Amino acid sequence: MLYVGCHLSSAKGFAAMGRTALSVGANTFQFFTRNPRGSRAKPADPEDVAALNAMRAEHGFGPIVAHAPYTLNPCSMDERVREFARETLADDLRRLEPMADCYYNFHPGSHGGQGMEAGITWISEALNAIVRPEQRTVVLLETMAGKGSEVGSRFEELREILDRMAVPEKLGVCLDTCHVSDAGYDLAADPDGVLTEFDRVVGLGRLRAVHLNDSRNPAGSHKDRHARLGEGTLGLETFYRLRAHPALAGLPLILETPNELDGYAREIGLLRGNL
Repeated sequence: MLYVGCHLSSAKGFAAMGRTALSVGANTFQFFTRNPRGSRAKPADPEDVAALNAMRAEHGFGPIVAHAPYTLNPCSMDERVREFARETLADDLRRLEPMADCYYNFHPGSHGGQGMEAGITWISEALNAIVRPEQRTVVLLETMAGKGSEVGSRFEELREILDRMAVPEKLGVCLDTCHVSDAGYDLAADPDGVLTEFDRVVGLGRLRAVHLNDSRNPAGSHKDRHARLGEGTLGLETFYRLRAHPALAGLPLILETPNELDGYAREIGLLRGNL
């Protein structure tokens, strides 16, 4: 089954997101748990959550992805920033528990000059303080582009965090195609090779979701500038190959391209072979 969708606004509620997803041909989607640049979270309506769960079951949706706000940095040099990240992560996970088949994706953070080892240690300690074996939600570390002191641009960094987890079955990875390319993995030239390398270092069994984004910059640029599919350096052929790759079968493929809904509908159609 091909599960493909896009990032949607949660402003009108959960069931509204489900209806919007259906309107653009999606059978999965992603949403922010709260303001991506802030800290406030809109209270969830249990009936609204239940309506979305029923809609997803009726229409054969795959897993959906909740995205943490960008402001979280569990490996900051500032203890107050680390504490805010831990509290927000814990709160998000509590709020997501009623959601069926949902992943929680977040950017691991930036060590700010402390060094990669310190960054990995802070992230690991934060997750181990929060993640519980009884929770339903699986937390995903997103692959990063390597801007500044970002943690997670190399597969080995993600593996190191995962290896330190007390509850490893509740952790996974979301692979972002723009980020991976910008980090220096030549996805356009050799997508099979990049996935083979991911399998060698991290393990494809830990890959739970994919962000499908073209890149405005060449491989290794460390810029993180998303482009519409086929309008960047990765090219449409890369996404056609990834769509059909057996290693990604059944995973939610989420578009984060610079689009409005009509643009997302077109890209979803492209990936489904309808256009």
